Amino acid sequence: MNGKILITFYTTTQAMEMEECCRQEGMPGRLIPVPGKISAGCGVGWMADGQERAGLEAFLREQRLAFQNIYDLDGILKR
Repeated sequence: MNGKILITFYTTTQAMEMEECCRQEGMPGRLIPVPGKISAGCGVGWMADGQERAGLEAFLREQRLAFQNIYDLDGILKR
């Protein structure tokens, strides 16, 4: 996948925990406001390049980080 992905969270605390863990471990991405076309528990999500999806999914599992969903951001924004 060459586009962007967005990981959404139920709470802002979960999003901030993701940011902290990613910074500590050098994982790619950054927090952004969730676009209006996406329904999410909180208004913040983690955006990264699509080719990083598998690595970030593994990271979420390994770190036991709670999240709501993972979206193909480019596909949603083009609708």
